[in-house]
Amino acid sequence: MAGAAQMWATQSRYDLETAKAMLDTGRYLYVLFCCQQAVEKMLKALIAKHTNELPPRLHNLMRLAEVASLTVPEDTAYLFRRLTDFYIASRYPEELENAAERIDSSQIRQTYVATEETLRWLASVL
Repeated sequence: MAGAAQMWATQSRYDLETAKAMLDTGRYLYVLFCCQQAVEKMLKALIAKHTNELPPRLHNLMRLAEVASLTVPEDTAYLFRRLTDFYIASRYPEELENAAERIDSSQIRQTYVATEETLRWLASVL
């Protein structure tokens, strides 16, 4: 399953790079979506490595952290909940419009930086 874990981790890094590209071009809604995907995939890399099984088809980051047997600090839990909420909203146009009204560029930049830091932590556990 080490190969599967590596594939998930590689995809996580790609999604973070995509989040940065979206940040640089001002496509803020997609920054959040790609940040969520990057964290989800790194959590799935951890699950694949530590359980030797395919990770569950879940998108809730806190639930995935539980499956990975991680103790998540409160600031990271807040990030996980925020990204999960946005991921769900991004699936429905009427909710996405409401989400777009509640975010600004400084919040997006802070979320991107927090995601980078979280991915470094998760990679160190991997």
